[in-house]
Amino acid sequence: MRTTPVIAPPPHRTTGRAALLLGLCSGVLSALVLMRWGPLIATDRSVARASHRWAVAEPALTRVCRVLSDRVWDPWTMRLLAAAVAVWLLWRYAARRTAAWLAVTCLLATLVQQWLKAAVGRARPVWPDPVDSAHYAAFPSGHAMTATVVCGLLLWLLAHHGAPRDVRRVALGVAVVSVVGVGLTRVWLGVHWMSDVVGGWLLGALTVVCAVQVHRRWVR
Repeated sequence: MRTTPVIAPPPHRTTGRAALLLGLCSGVLSALVLMRWGPLIATDRSVARASHRWAVAEPALTRVCRVLSDRVWDPWTMRLLAAAVAVWLLWRYAARRTAAWLAVTCLLATLVQQWLKAAVGRARPVWPDPVDSAHYAAFPSGHAMTATVVCGLLLWLLAHHGAPRDVRRVALGVAVVSVVGVGLTRVWLGVHWMSDVVGGWLLGALTVVCAVQVHRRWVR
């Protein structure tokens, strides 16, 4: 008896669908933030008030969150990691195009992030007893977006260069903890609304998907 083989969709088609979905979600969330949609604002405030109470009540945990957020998962730490990987690509594989692709993607992500912050102009949470401080506009979270972009690109590069499965599994675990962790610490420290973090995650994932498409079409 003959069976009909299952044909997987081409990678570029899957990537295109993912980019479309992420772009739609990012656009809807950005529009809701701009319109100050009531249910979203109420949810943000409720989450922020609860997390700030816990942050004030747990100073030891809050200090750990500050170290992780302001040093380990800081955007500049992530960008330096990407720069180090770009140098390694040049040295190990002489992959000039891939190294340039990585650097340019991180640069463009930073520029888009800063432009969106200026365009949306959302104020950060304000507390009478702050546990941390941050400047410039709130949406989207730069920490969340940068971590998502850098971790996503590096995970894809590991798969692209055929890294061992165990290495990829460990890297995936570290990436998930970093991306989720930095978002939660920003809310815990009271410097971002939850929707800022979700927006950073969505835009970061969209950047990664688009960058992978660019690499497949032109860089390789």
